[in-house]
Amino acid sequence: MNWKKESGILLLIVLGFLGAYYLPFDKISFEESSVTEAIRAMLDLFQWYAREHVILCLLPAFLIAGVIAVFISQGAVIKYFGAQAKKWVAYSVAAVSGTILAVCSCTILPLFSSIHKRGAGLGPAIAFLYSGPAINILAIILTAKILGWEMGLARVIGAVVFAVVIGLIMAFVFRKEENERAAEQENFPTQPEARPMWQTAVYFFILVIILVFANWGMPDAETDTGVWYFIWSNKWSITIGFFVLLLIALNRVLKVHWWKVVLIGAAVGAAILVSTNPVIPFITGIAGISIVGLTDHKNPDNREWIFSSWGFSKQIIPLLAIGVLVAGFLLGSTHDTIQIPGIIPSEWIDKLVGGNSLGSNLFASVLGAFMYFATLTEVPILQGLMSAGMGKGPALALLLAGPSLSLPNMLVIRGIIGTRKTLVFVLLVVVMATLSGLLFGFLY
Repeated sequence: MNWKKESGILLLIVLGFLGAYYLPFDKISFEESSVTEAIRAMLDLFQWYAREHVILCLLPAFLIAGVIAVFISQGAVIKYFGAQAKKWVAYSVAAVSGTILAVCSCTILPLFSSIHKRGAGLGPAIAFLYSGPAINILAIILTAKILGWEMGLARVIGAVVFAVVIGLIMAFVFRKEENERAAEQENFPTQPEARPMWQTAVYFFILVIILVFANWGMPDAETDTGVWYFIWSNKWSITIGFFVLLLIALNRVLKVHWWKVVLIGAAVGAAILVSTNPVIPFITGIAGISIVGLTDHKNPDNREWIFSSWGFSKQIIPLLAIGVLVAGFLLGSTHDTIQIPGIIPSEWIDKLVGGNSLGSNLFASVLGAFMYFATLTEVPILQGLMSAGMGKGPALALLLAGPSLSLPNMLVIRGIIGTRKTLVFVLLVVVMATLSGLLFGFLY
């Protein structure tokens, strides 16, 4: 690894984040015009995302993605939805696998290609291809937090159902080719895991739980005395408790020396004492884990984990930043009590995707299928569209079609599985997204 080059990239990302986080964009005066209002919206949305979503959402998600890439062998993944696996196991694993990945419609392609070439059936492979970008854990949390729990829940249900149904239809339509291909396949050799799978699973789920509770949203009513409010009011205590479990797992599962684990805990404890802002100890903990992993020469997998997480970071953060800036400029910034219009008039959006007609849902599905969404950028884009008049049905239709498809994505898929299969896959996604949007719009 070129440390000088990687350090330069990290410095640029940090400086860009600090600028977005601290610069007083709200105090900059502009001459009033549609363009200057759009620039204000772009800067406001950029700062809001930097403050609300980068540290607590993205950073732990990158660590989780690194765990998947390094600590779980490819053979173990293939085992559960390869050609020889039981159908209900293969489709179940493939349909929910996206919840643990932080990838976009293009990033999933190498994984899909590898899985398909090494023996996975077309149906489970297509289910994996769709679910990967559609329902990663971070996207689910952001969708529910920003667009509402109904949209978040509909996204999860719709994406899982889509993955299974589309996979089954694809396997049925092309059953003759798949049967011939399966007969010629050789068993993929399974590789032994570096540690028992349950240990890796424990470590993985502790990270996921920390991500979930750190981003637990405030209930609609502050007077609410329910479970949601109780968790929200105690979420940092709960997060600290799971962080302690994470430190124990670092020592017991990843074999990090105990004195390094104690140093991380002491640094986080000191940060809690000197700062009332929970972001500071959160960053301290992530930085401590990253440094310990990078300097662990005894266990190379720990170093590879941090390298892999960094790979996700430098790939996704710039794309997300660009997506947020474009979304703010085109569609405006709407969050909390802020409403700043973008360059696109709201009446245009209302005319094309307002209401819940068949045409508006179909247009949203086709638009989403051909647009490219970097991971998580669909959330700010939809936020802007909905504030400008987009109906909830078309919003869900775009949300179900957009993250999993794009024009570049289609071209690559065609090279892997051929033109006919690609056309059927795209058509199924558009049709199902349209119907789901109609149903969701009718219900809400």
